[in-house]
Amino acid sequence: MSAVRIAAPEILLIDDNPGDARLIAEVLHLAAPEAKLSVARDGVEGIRFLRRAGEFATAPTPDLVLLDLRMPKKNGLEVLAEVKQDPILRSIPVVILTSSEAPQDIRNTYDLHANCFITKPIELKGFIKVFQSLNDYWFGVARLPGVTAH
Repeated sequence: MSAVRIAAPEILLIDDNPGDARLIAEVLHLAAPEAKLSVARDGVEGIRFLRRAGEFATAPTPDLVLLDLRMPKKNGLEVLAEVKQDPILRSIPVVILTSSEAPQDIRNTYDLHANCFITKPIELKGFIKVFQSLNDYWFGVARLPGVTAH
């Protein structure tokens, strides 16, 4: 049995740092040029995107969510808890992508059923490696809900 490759994965990044969002977009384009990235600037906007509320009525359903922890309005733990308690959203994989290395943050995110915890690399080379690995695993090796073989 071979892996099912997602032709054009939809990724939602929920991160309030515009510099990080720009860097992630550039690195993602290098690692997965076919991927489509949407960005929500805080947790409230991220939940609105996922629920297709208001201006996000036509938003795509992401194949993967990249979620920062430290954000205004609604932090990443609150977003994660809301997503994983929602029967419609909870099957979407959520990867925590944060600057934190705190053991308590790692424990808390897995307690709330995060699918992965990654500390943002400091150097560009590290970012590229992380995103190549994310692309290879989530869109090449892993089987995701709603994705069928062609």
